Amino acid sequence: MISSLNSSVAGRAYSTVANENKEVKQNAKVTSSKESGQTKIERLKESIDSGEYKVDLTALATKMADELL
Repeated sequence: MISSLNSSVAGRAYSTVANENKEVKQNAKVTSSKESGQTKIERLKESIDSGEYKVDLTALATKMADELL
């Protein structure tokens, strides 16, 4: 049978491992988000350079007019 001392040590060890796993997952999300943002930026740069990027002039004009009001 596990003594109460061993039980509390095991509980703390489990909590530490669980917290480390949460931190790893959070860091992975941040890294993934940064990578996807960088990928989007690279795609936009490429489409602008190649002339494929098209500006929605109606949406741009609407947004500009809304900002002036």
